[in-house]
Amino acid sequence: MTQGRLIERPCSQWGHDEPFHPLGFMLRIHSGAFVQHVVLITTLSLFVLGCEDAPQPLFDRAVTAVDKAAKNGAPQFADSEYQRATKLLHEGRLEMARQKGRLPFLRDYGVADSLLQAVLVAADSAQTEARDRETKLRRQAENEQAVLADELETWRAALNGSLMMLKGERIWAEARLAQTMSKRLLGEKHYQSAIETAIKGRGLVGELSRMLTEYENDQARKVQIWNSWISRTLEQSRKDGSAAVVVDKSAHKLYLVRAGKVVRSYSCELGYNSAGHKFFAGDGATPEGKYKVTAVKHRGSKYHKALLIDYPNADDKKRFKENKARGLISPRARIGALIEIHGDGGRNADWTDGCVALTNENMDHLMQYMQLGTPVTIVRRAENWP
Repeated sequence: MTQGRLIERPCSQWGHDEPFHPLGFMLRIHSGAFVQHVVLITTLSLFVLGCEDAPQPLFDRAVTAVDKAAKNGAPQFADSEYQRATKLLHEGRLEMARQKGRLPFLRDYGVADSLLQAVLVAADSAQTEARDRETKLRRQAENEQAVLADELETWRAALNGSLMMLKGERIWAEARLAQTMSKRLLGEKHYQSAIETAIKGRGLVGELSRMLTEYENDQARKVQIWNSWISRTLEQSRKDGSAAVVVDKSAHKLYLVRAGKVVRSYSCELGYNSAGHKFFAGDGATPEGKYKVTAVKHRGSKYHKALLIDYPNADDKKRFKENKARGLISPRARIGALIEIHGDGGRNADWTDGCVALTNENMDHLMQYMQLGTPVTIVRRAENWP
């Protein structure tokens, strides 16, 4: 092969028509390596430059903000806004995890950043709303309780100023219990429940108010009737010079009358449910009406000495039958009996099952004037008498 001439290569290595040149061959080799280096450097640059940092500090702030809102009552007083904050936090956490799972140069935390910023706004809004609502509810609960306390005091005085009204006492006790429960709920920051319980208590007081108002109206309608009973009893006593008994339930007084005049008065105690007329056996009420003594018990009484009266009389039996027909009392109820004026009193409370109780000393004095047939008139209230 002559020096300076191109070296020919086999067709399988160089090409059918292209002559082989060593410099060109070397250039081709170096050119390919260069391209590979460029591609590698470019790839590494994209990897490094595209590796965006996760917004971990912002995420931590968002978690802290949601926790703070929770501690300040947001779940209880601003649940909707609090739930929105927790949902955004969850979505932000998932978006961060999704981006971390991608190739570093493909990561983009823009959406996660926006979600976490929204968490901060929602958590702050929930905390503010919770604080405002808690203040409003607390004040409302305190106001409802104050009103209930005033109403309970007012109607306690009304009950104390009337005869023992068992149903009224039960209603008042239920309202008082509602007040106690409301106070406890307020202390535990269950403001809505405290409000509802206080309102329930006020509803009970309203029921008591209506009952006592009706009771007073009933007394106003009947006071003339009761006064007429007393007048007839006094007139009969004047006419025949005999003794008679008048019981004024409201005054808790038993009056001994002779020849139409009051000669002695005794403090007395009544049935434990003394406010109204006796409806049936076991109701604890002292009957109201015109009666007479049917038995004088100097001995053999459970309560020192006793005067049995003729309850139920004809009027009582008629009223009992009518009340059953109207469904005011149970069909199985009995009318009752064995109403007495007896001793063992002096307890300063209405405690009997419907009888009238005197101290033993006063009972001994009264018995000196009693005999079979002595009139006994019992009224709920006497007006301008004695």
